[in-house]
Amino acid sequence: MRKIIKRDNGMNKTLGQSGISNESFITLSMVVILVVLFVIATLFVPRFYLLQNITNLVTNFWHIIVLGIGVTFLLVTGNFDMSVGGIVAMSGVLVFYFSQTNDGARSILDNGLGLPYGVAVALALTAALAIGAINAFFVTKLKVASILVTLGTMTIARGIAQIVTTGSQRNVNIPEIFGIIGNYLVIGSIKLSVIIMVILVIVAAIVEKMTVFGRRTYLIGANVNAARLSGVKVEKHVTILYLISALLAGIVGILLASEYLSGNSNRGMGFEFDALVVVLLGGTSIAGGFGSVTGTLIGVLILSIVTSAATGLLLRPEWQYLLKGIIVFIAIIAQRIALDRRKI
Repeated sequence: MRKIIKRDNGMNKTLGQSGISNESFITLSMVVILVVLFVIATLFVPRFYLLQNITNLVTNFWHIIVLGIGVTFLLVTGNFDMSVGGIVAMSGVLVFYFSQTNDGARSILDNGLGLPYGVAVALALTAALAIGAINAFFVTKLKVASILVTLGTMTIARGIAQIVTTGSQRNVNIPEIFGIIGNYLVIGSIKLSVIIMVILVIVAAIVEKMTVFGRRTYLIGANVNAARLSGVKVEKHVTILYLISALLAGIVGILLASEYLSGNSNRGMGFEFDALVVVLLGGTSIAGGFGSVTGTLIGVLILSIVTSAATGLLLRPEWQYLLKGIIVFIAIIAQRIALDRRKI
């Protein structure tokens, strides 16, 4: 018998002759690709193997990892979230505007509402959640394709950021507390934002593999009709996932605004695509059904190795984009071929 079906994590997963699930198989394949890319980078880029450089592979991409958590859970259910980059810009601009004091300056960019920082953060996160709620409403109630809805809300969120900054940025008249959370060093050069990322990854991995909520997420992606027949409230579950994804994007926007001491309407440009790329690189099926946060972390490492190696080789930005695209294309095709060969 060439393949068997085994119950795992509340869903049916197809196992090959090796006895491991497609998800585990793809994850292991991506680990192999990760190791191969690291060895190649070490051979061609001077001092690429240094501990500090290896640490930077994760710390420089903490924001993509956090965004990737929400995108992973949604993609497992077969839904996209392309709004995260716009939410990053909007939440960062809003928290800055809400915190910014009004000193009577003539420039509109120098004056804000002067609210306490905690209130400003709460309001910015509320705005992020509002975008998530809009996504969920159109996807679950009106049955509009998630990629179309979230591309639209991405534009709306970034448009709000553009209006508040008049297409520029706000960077003056903020309280001292504003820059603390984004620049606080916890261990050596490791910032608080990286520690927050690690905590979120651990929590997400636990929820994904050890809770009913995680099992329901996989079940929805594997067979939405079976999920409904099993008593899963699919629309409510997907709504929660969109709210979580928007909240994570809001957190990223606030942390980056604090780190750079500015509210920039162009911040987060392309983050939605980077988040989707690392999730796909990590083995999450674009059709839903399987994937993992661990795989997404591996996807981030692959992308960061390619980016760092390209920088180390002094490639021009346009060539870096081309190289990144080629690596992503090869990795995704390799996943497809590997899965198809398992079915033979």
